Order: sequence, then C-alpha cells, then structure tokens
Amino acid sequence: MLRDPSTKYRPFPTIDLPDRQWPSRAISKAPRWLSTDMRDGNQALIDPMDAEKKTRFFDLIVRTGIKEIEVGFPASGATDFDYIQNLVRSGRVPDDVTVQVLTQSRRDLIETTFASLRGAPKAIVHLYNAVSPAWRKIVFGMSKDEIRQIAIDGAKILRDCAAAQPGTDWRFEYSPETFSTAEVDFSVEVCAAVMDVLRPTPDKPIIFNLPATVECATPNVYADQIEYFGRHIPNRDAVVISLHTHNDRGTGVAAAELGLMAGADRVEGCLLGNGERTGNCDLVTVALNMYTQGVDPQLDFSDLDGLIKTVEYCTNLPVHPRHAYAGELVYTSFSGSHQDAIKKGFAARERQNDDFWEIPYLPIDPADLGRSYEAVIRVNSQSGKGGVAWILEQDKGLRLPKRLQADFSRHVQGLADQTSRELDADDIWRLFERTYLSGDWDRLKLQAYDETRAPNGDRIFAGSIAEGGSVKSVSGRGNGLISSVLAGIRDGFGIELEVVDYVEHAIGHGTDVQAAAYVECRTVEGVTVWGVGIDEDVATASVRAVLSAANRVGS
Repeated sequence: MLRDPSTKYRPFPTIDLPDRQWPSRAISKAPRWLSTDMRDGNQALIDPMDAEKKTRFFDLIVRTGIKEIEVGFPASGATDFDYIQNLVRSGRVPDDVTVQVLTQSRRDLIETTFASLRGAPKAIVHLYNAVSPAWRKIVFGMSKDEIRQIAIDGAKILRDCAAAQPGTDWRFEYSPETFSTAEVDFSVEVCAAVMDVLRPTPDKPIIFNLPATVECATPNVYADQIEYFGRHIPNRDAVVISLHTHNDRGTGVAAAELGLMAGADRVEGCLLGNGERTGNCDLVTVALNMYTQGVDPQLDFSDLDGLIKTVEYCTNLPVHPRHAYAGELVYTSFSGSHQDAIKKGFAARERQNDDFWEIPYLPIDPADLGRSYEAVIRVNSQSGKGGVAWILEQDKGLRLPKRLQADFSRHVQGLADQTSRELDADDIWRLFERTYLSGDWDRLKLQAYDETRAPNGDRIFAGSIAEGGSVKSVSGRGNGLISSVLAGIRDGFGIELEVVDYVEHAIGHGTDVQAAAYVECRTVEGVTVWGVGIDEDVATASVRAVLSAANRVGS
C-alpha cells in the first residue's frame, strides 16, 4: 500500500447542494421493491441458476411480497430467453406481480427482449447505457452528444416495439448506467431526452433507475445526487426514481436508505445482497431496518431461515454467520456482560408486559423472523453467570438465585477452559446435575422420610439415608422441616451446616408441575455450599436440597 495514496487516487467530488433537505427526513413508508436476484444476482454466480432453481427462486420472491421482479436479460442467450418466455406463458406470474427484463440500447437486443415477453399482460422493459466520463472515454470513445443519442435511439425503439404489441401494458425503465460516477447534470439531461421520446404521465410514469454501478463515495454524496436529480428532472410527478446500489465500499444499504430520504420511490436489490463484485443492496436488511423503526416494509420475512435455505440452494453461496438479521449468530451472545443484559431484558419484559420491544443487544425480536430464543445465549469460555442461568431457565425451567449463578458459573468456566469449545445445553445440564443434584457419586442419598409435628410445634424429621453400602436411620428436631433435616444430618453424620438462604419455585404448569428448591448453607469453617433439590413434592425437594448441600461439604 502507498504511504501517500493521494498520488494515485483522487477524492470523489461532492455535490453543490447547500440547502439539501434529506438529512432532516426519516423513512416513514415502504418503497416500491424490485428484486434483481434472477438477473443481476444470477449473472454474479459462479454457476448460474438453471430453470428449476430460477423457478424456485421466483416463487420465493413472490412469497416475500415483492411485486416487481427482474427475471433476466433475454437477449443474452437462449437460456434466459426461453425461461422468460416459458414463465410468461406458464401462468405462474400472479396478477399483482410485474416481471421486468433488461436490455442494452441496441435495436436487435431490444427487439429480442420484446419477443421474449410476447403474451405478457404487463411488463417493464429496462433500457440502459453508461454515461460517466470513464466509460465515455475509455470504453466507448464517445462524446456526450453521442452517448445521449444512444439513449434517445433506444427510447424510440422501445416506443415502437411497444406499439407493435398493444395487448401488453408496457412500462419503461431507463438507467443512466454508472450514474454514481457521472456528472449529475448530464444524467438529468440524458433522462430528460428519454422522457421527450416516451412521454410519461403521472398515470403511466417512467422509472429512472439511478445506479451506484460502482460505489464511489460516502452514502451522503449519493443522497445528494438523488436529491439533486429529483429537483432538476422535468415533470417529477411522471417519474419514479429507483435506486440500485452496489456495495463496493460496504455501504450499499446505507446509500439506499439515504437515497430514500433524498426522495427516491423504489429500491432495487437482491435478497441477502448477492450481486456482482461485493454485491447489490440487501433487500432483507433494508426492509428489516424499516421494520425495527415501526415502519411496515410490506414484505414478509417471518420464515427467514426458510428463505435462507432457498437462497443458499439456488445460488450455492453461504450466508455469513454474522450477516445482518439473517446470520446464524446475529442473535447470539457469548459475552458474559451481554448475556446478563439480555437475561435482565427478558425478565423486565415479562414483568412489565410492555408491547414495545426493548431488549439490550437485540434490535429485533428473533421470533418475528421465525427464530427461537434458544440460541440467543450460548456458552463458551467468554460467558458469564447470566448466560448459564438463561440456558438453564429456558431449557429446564430453573431460576437460579444470583449467588448460585455465580457458584455454578465457576464450574462452567472450568469445563469450558478444559474442553476449549462451546458448551451446549446438554453439557451444562449434565454439569449441573453432577455438581448439585443427587447422583451415584453422592455420599448421602435420601431413601425415605417422614415429617411429624411435636406437641410444642417443633417439626420432627425421621428419615432413611444411604451412606456407602448401608442405610442409616436419622432423626432431627427443629422449628421447620429444613432445620430438622439439618439437625438429623448433624447428629447422624457429623455434618454441621447453617442455612443462609432458601428459595423455591414451581417448574412447569398444570399436572406436570415440579418444585425446585435451592439452599445456601455455611459450614462451621465459614465455607459456603449450595444444594439443589427437584421433586414433584415441594417438601421433598427441600429435603433433597439440604442433602445436596451436605454432599458438597469438602468437595
């Protein structure tokens, strides 16, 4: 890399628009959407889609609610031509969906394009030619007048071919390709010349697509270009301004959003952002960005995982696990502080029963997109007590007291460090069982017990507890069941404990409900030990919890 890149690269010039209005605007309604997955997206694939995959992708786009679909470049060859003609004849296109096709500004290509759409009730023909200085000088070797004439000639052929097929409701789109790197005044001039030929009206407007063919500057510059164009194009009420951003600088979505704020009416792009080089504008991200601001994008992504599977199958391109909204890990936190905040957010939402979504680190409810809450928090060596507690609560219904969360977190951290991998819910549950719940490894195991009340009100515990290969009968007296169990353990096994805290709660609902009991104890040496008991009977759960604590002494 050069130490002084200014010797090789020049900054892109800004637009003289001192009274720009777009910065103070907000997106308040859905634009018109156009999917170009089957054209721009398809041409960017290593292995372009065959007819079966195109059909599957077309059906997916329709299910999302996109009403305008660019289905191909029919003059590029027999594959696209035949597919488009078969699609038109198949009856697969819903009445409220309009297909669009692309053509360069050449008579033979335009005529082939119209032939592919023969019999369509309605269609959009998209004409383009490049207008920017680099293309004029390097690619074509043409003047501005010659470039303008290409657009005018193409528009005339569009007009005449449409007149020859009056049974179709024809709409026209024109792109001054490379708009983002062209002089905006020249783009206005070329588009106005096209309007003079096609004579659009407010009832039958022309679509002017203003592509960031190559993303060349910060998104605010593109927004300035869009606002400037909208101010200066004649008969604005007969024009639909459409955006087609690319992602060369990594800001294709931002450019589209600012372009909408600058007055655009339509957004072109691909589901999940496929497209040449770094990709086209990601329609999923733009739409869900609106959704999180309370704006209905009029698209349906409630089965986002199903959409991803279809896109991956048809394109043979994986979706990155950190892809906005769609990635496998975008709703997942491994960090302890993140997990704690998310857990508290869900708890607060449950308490307050608030309609508005406000969960730390989650800008959207995963459930709205068909995702479950199970993967919101996952545990590895970076995780904390809140994440572990969340998993036990979601998976097993256990609501661990805070100090128990901290105690168990040490064990989880040890296992994560030891295994050097993510711990799943089964790992955590097995570790919890081994650490706190009665098992074959425990010294003391409850066999049976009775509880009676003495004349003075004391509670008397009488139980059978296995130790090693023998069963011992123990008894104890106290002012409650737990204190009487502690007395019995002290007298029977010499284990003396003091209760610091006790918590219990129900697990589940209805006839399958169980009780969970948590007891925090302190030994005579001042060491804290925890015990956990789970049983259908709450009293038995508390007895098991005390025995669990006793089994932790010295461990």
